[in-house]
Amino acid sequence: MSPGTPSKGLRAAAAEPLFAGAYASLGELLSDATLTFKTATALVCRDRKREQARLTFTAFRAEAMAMARLFESHGVGPGSRVALIMGNQPRWLVAAAAAFWRGAVLVPLDYKLTGAEHDALLAHARPDALVVDYPYFRRLSAATREATRVFVNEAPAGAADLGGAEALGELGHADPDAPELEVVPRRREDDATIVYSSGTGGRPKGCVLSHGAYLAQLEGLVALFPLTEGDRYFSILPTNHAIDFMCGFVGPFSGGATVVHQRTLRPEHLLDTMKAERVTHMAVVPLLLEAFERGVNERIAESKPWQREAVKALSALNGWLTAKTPRHALSKRLLRPIHDGFGGDLKVLFCGGAFTERRLAERFYELGLPVVIGYGLTECCTVATVNDLKPFRGDTVGRAVPGVDVTIADPDALGVGEVIVRGPTLMSRYLDDPELTAETLTADGALRTGDLGWLDAAGHLHLVGRRKNMIVTTGGKNVYPEDIEAAFAKVPCEELVVVAADYLWPRKGGGLTGEALVAVVRTKDGDLDATRVAVQQANARLADFKRVSGLVHWHNEFPRTASMKVKRAELADLVRAGSSRDAIVPVGSGETAAASYTSPTGGVA
Repeated sequence: MSPGTPSKGLRAAAAEPLFAGAYASLGELLSDATLTFKTATALVCRDRKREQARLTFTAFRAEAMAMARLFESHGVGPGSRVALIMGNQPRWLVAAAAAFWRGAVLVPLDYKLTGAEHDALLAHARPDALVVDYPYFRRLSAATREATRVFVNEAPAGAADLGGAEALGELGHADPDAPELEVVPRRREDDATIVYSSGTGGRPKGCVLSHGAYLAQLEGLVALFPLTEGDRYFSILPTNHAIDFMCGFVGPFSGGATVVHQRTLRPEHLLDTMKAERVTHMAVVPLLLEAFERGVNERIAESKPWQREAVKALSALNGWLTAKTPRHALSKRLLRPIHDGFGGDLKVLFCGGAFTERRLAERFYELGLPVVIGYGLTECCTVATVNDLKPFRGDTVGRAVPGVDVTIADPDALGVGEVIVRGPTLMSRYLDDPELTAETLTADGALRTGDLGWLDAAGHLHLVGRRKNMIVTTGGKNVYPEDIEAAFAKVPCEELVVVAADYLWPRKGGGLTGEALVAVVRTKDGDLDATRVAVQQANARLADFKRVSGLVHWHNEFPRTASMKVKRAELADLVRAGSSRDAIVPVGSGETAAASYTSPTGGVA
């Protein structure tokens, strides 16, 4: 089958995903999916313990086609930009499909941002249309509302503050006899999305990704982890995020799998939905994985001593029996109570967006719940590397996905250098920023990630930190904060980030060396003593040049991106503004002297 020639609803077998290489655009692939998997369930939406909606692929097609006709009536066509500010729900996917069917460029924005941040990004993206949930619409400035055509989702009946915006009604009630629109043809090199990478302060970074980039990424991921009819993917990361856009929309639709949304993301409701919908796959960030582990540990602690010993023995046995590859059915039989706690059908957890602790990944693998660790940036679509579980390894972020090439630039004596990514999944440019594009993409189109790592003999990538986060110690040693933070994984605190003291509070005449390492910590119940003692103990296991010399006690939650990465620069600005170098509590010989420490003003305690 030649590229650009979709199957028009025909496929070889029910369990076979559509072949991404046969399509010229995401619009064509999504349209064909709705024709191919007609009666299969495409979407389920729940709110707490109640089901809100359940759509077959045919019903999804009807809603998306109605939305496409609405877009057409307002002049949205090839090359137009359609922005979305919505929580995870079926209408997000409906609006996205409708935009692609009209040949438009999608601009997905993080609904968790403030109104001012949305205003800034919309001013930069200049969309021709905006679909926005009512609560986020209310935060937008009048200037933003007037600059584009706005469609408000879930506006209360009789809302008086819509102004010139249009409330979206029940799209499914559109005239069933209305003729379908033809999917507007697009080429693989045409722009598909403008996705803003992590961080919203300062210079906007709108990554422009083509249809071909997504289709190439989909083809590589389906070869490793296909989602097919009968699979149920739980979409809990924001769909504007690169991981969920692929794993919670394009990937499942290409194989006829079901996407499950949960409007209320409290942990107890997540588990209720996993059980009710028999979830098989989901993507998580390390913080949620840690929450899952705490739940498992609490259940085990409440059991009888012989049951605790049985779980320990069966976990070790399962790890040995599945050393080469996961065996879901076997693991479920051995550890049924654990699996039942996650709904009974969970097969795979995709984990990315931030550093995943090796111990944590290995613990879940022993329980028969494989954690697929991946690495990527918005600039390379979704992921550049992923662990294929053949065999499982928790110490790396995997090998390059099919079609992608990962190399190390200017490696040092230990093989550590900047990670460089090449392949068809890369962005074409940053929107309206040729200077930043030239800094990020090489002359031959390779991506300078800014991340530091090394490749082992098996081709697995090991990350050690970010070039811009690199710390040079008094002894002239290069230290990467993420590497040190991993050693403090068991320190009793809510959050911990390692930084250089001179970065927080620059000294006159300071150079690139002579930096002291400090840990900014948010403690549990304000107990700095316990944290300080644990840091001292962890320090003893580190090389001397990696040891933390002091703690900065911070009460407020650390600022994070949508994928739960700590916004290091923003945190540093907050600490710098709210405290001084005097706020450092020394990590010394082990006495608990923190109680005598006097708190300065601001967020430090």
